[in-house]
Amino acid sequence: MAYVPQKAELFRGTIRSNLTLGLKHEPSDQELWHALDMAQAADFVRDKELGLDEPVESFGRNFSGGQRQRLTIARALMRPAPFLILDDSTSALDYLTESRLLAAIRENLTSTSLIIISQRTNSLKAVDQILVLDKGHQLGLGNHEELLATNKLYQDIHYSQHQKEAADES
Repeated sequence: MAYVPQKAELFRGTIRSNLTLGLKHEPSDQELWHALDMAQAADFVRDKELGLDEPVESFGRNFSGGQRQRLTIARALMRPAPFLILDDSTSALDYLTESRLLAAIRENLTSTSLIIISQRTNSLKAVDQILVLDKGHQLGLGNHEELLATNKLYQDIHYSQHQKEAADES
């Protein structure tokens, strides 16, 4: 199982050393770039002067929150696992980047079960099943469209997020 928490953990070293942390083999640069591509991190890493060997400060302080999340996801993608759990680990990403990241994971990791924990309903539009929980109790199960049609809590969350997004844009 590969797990990516909401709070991205990066360690002092380099981008390369963060991606390979704990691996039993030394991956090729091609493998590292593939994980970075899936995690939508390759472009900003390529823009760094030293690329994969760019220094990472303690806790990744020299990267934005979204960059830290994408690097942490790339590290998880370096570890083949039957399950990949993204625990609100795309919360600092914009909708387009998150959509591309999730599409790349679905396209490339076809034998991996993806579990997404998210408070953003837009993150869940393309998943097979959504489990709606409130205070530990199951209040709904279905896909995005089914829950929008039948589940009051999911509807309230979805519409409140869209109203906030519309207000933020104006």
